[in-house]
Amino acid sequence: MPGDRPSSPFFPAPVRSGELPRLCFLSYRQIRGFAMPVVAEYTGRAEIEVVDGTFGDALAIARDRLERGLVDAFVSAGSNASILRAGLQAPVATIQLSGFDLLQALIKARRMSSRVGVVMYGQTIPELDEVKDLLNIEVVQHAYQTPDDARQRFEQLRREGFEVIVGSSLVVELAEQAGLHGLLAYSLGSVRKGFEDALELARVARLEAGRYEQLNGVLHNLQEAVLAVNRDNRVIAVNPPMQQLLGPPHARLIGQSLEAIEPELSLQPTLDSGQVERAVVQRFAQRDWVVNRTPIREHGEIVGAALTLYDARTIQEADTSLRIQQGRRQSAARHRFANLIGQSPAFVRAVQTARRFARTDLTVLIAGESGVGKELFAQSIHNESVRAGRPFVAVNCAAFPEALLESELFGYEEGAFTGSRRGGKRGLFEAAHTGTLFLDEIGDMPLQLQTRLLRVLQEREITRLGATAAIPVDVRVIAATHQPLNDMIAERRFRQDLFYRLNTLRLPLPPLRERREDIAPLAEAQVGRCLQRLGTRLDPARALAPLLPRLRAYDWPGNIRELENLGERIAVFLMQFDRLENVRYDELRHDLPELFADATASEVAGDTGLSAARVAAALQAQGGNRQAAARQLGVSRSTLWRWMRERGAGAPGS
Repeated sequence: MPGDRPSSPFFPAPVRSGELPRLCFLSYRQIRGFAMPVVAEYTGRAEIEVVDGTFGDALAIARDRLERGLVDAFVSAGSNASILRAGLQAPVATIQLSGFDLLQALIKARRMSSRVGVVMYGQTIPELDEVKDLLNIEVVQHAYQTPDDARQRFEQLRREGFEVIVGSSLVVELAEQAGLHGLLAYSLGSVRKGFEDALELARVARLEAGRYEQLNGVLHNLQEAVLAVNRDNRVIAVNPPMQQLLGPPHARLIGQSLEAIEPELSLQPTLDSGQVERAVVQRFAQRDWVVNRTPIREHGEIVGAALTLYDARTIQEADTSLRIQQGRRQSAARHRFANLIGQSPAFVRAVQTARRFARTDLTVLIAGESGVGKELFAQSIHNESVRAGRPFVAVNCAAFPEALLESELFGYEEGAFTGSRRGGKRGLFEAAHTGTLFLDEIGDMPLQLQTRLLRVLQEREITRLGATAAIPVDVRVIAATHQPLNDMIAERRFRQDLFYRLNTLRLPLPPLRERREDIAPLAEAQVGRCLQRLGTRLDPARALAPLLPRLRAYDWPGNIRELENLGERIAVFLMQFDRLENVRYDELRHDLPELFADATASEVAGDTGLSAARVAAALQAQGGNRQAAARQLGVSRSTLWRWMRERGAGAPGS
């Protein structure tokens, strides 16, 4: 139809701005000769190539011109125009036959004969029956679809005695070859209108060619494999990665049907539905791809679609990198075995066992009282395992209500429950992918979640709340508890099958009261860190010396966590003194009532901790002042007096 917009054409060699539009006038010889005056009129407005061609020849000629980038739009008439429109992805302007054109042709024909045959491409014209009565002429009309069909219709009219034939270029040529009169049905006005339509189509084609050139320029710099098609599912843009996937580097894809190139990647369903498809996993070219299919709209109308293939391996690598970075920001494993303090036999044995466990990828259950350092050991195991550098995610199962703990562990889809985050949220199992998930206080996990956890440990996949698809996860689980799980199993408060799954490797950690040799170095390290943070330069070892007997004698129900707590209080107490000689240790009973709960027992413990060297050093430091020396040693004056009397050191002075 005249003025039809092209179906998103793409030209391999877009013209430069300012050049004349390039038209190709493809026609039969008869209409070409008839139209030459019009061609001459447009020589200043367009570069026009006039080519004789019929049916199959016309299509081959047109494709050759397109391949070489020599044309912006075609001009043709009748059957040629129909063939070009059906076989090309290029703009084709049609020289249309109007009713006025046919009337003029019939008037000319009546001067030659009262009987006129009309043979036109496509279909007959019903209105012609009314016109023939007005002209007082006998008119018989036929329509044809192919050259053979046209010849048959023409022969039929010739046998019936018709000597004047009105029709298309093909029909006029047949009439002349048979010695009959052939009249072309077109007018110069119709030809002129066809060329005007062609100029407009060429202008639009150039605009779209420029857009596609820009599109290809953008796609060329993308690492993903990307292509775009027009509304007819023909390729209009393709980048090098996609070109490499679909064929040899120089194979021509532009203008080809994507359905014919690779049916598996067809965008026809997207063009039909207008729906976006995202993150669809598809196997293609012996690799897994994550595929996006997106319709392209202009002014609300679908004019094409885009296909993007993401290499699944690249996505997995990026996902791993992202999880590692998030893990480092959120809950990186900072502690290592080399940083753990302690030389007691029980502690050394625990470290040796944990190092051995770190060389495996099995599930570990760490048992021990609250505050013994279970997470420190979990982090150390992670950092000495093959998963070091990967995410380490810790969660305290006793810190969340059941519903919240479930969503934290497994994540949820958008709309899974009221108040759920838009877009959903990934859970801690996903966050710990390729790394370690530390489940502290596992004994406090509700029974329903114990069942889900058991399935994760067995199947190595999780399902978000509100989702149906399972997500594979590669996670090592380290669990910890201070509760007697065997008793809880007997009371049906903990699943026996989950216990056996978690208890693959068991790591018992000793309480602090069973490793008293480690109390002094642990306390010195903690107090030293606090003093440094507070800006105090007191020597932590010397500052703690008078308190060591009390620290060693204390039962430490809160273990290392309690020791850290007391260390903070000791440091805050010490920061008020510029010199150790001025420290009034007796005043600590107000800040550390735990250590001074039993003064007699404390003094006895302090008495047994005194030595001649320590007493002599304290007396020397205090210039012989026994009261000051007792304060430095962390004992009462009467204790120091009794110690000196029993050892024959003489009665205490003032």
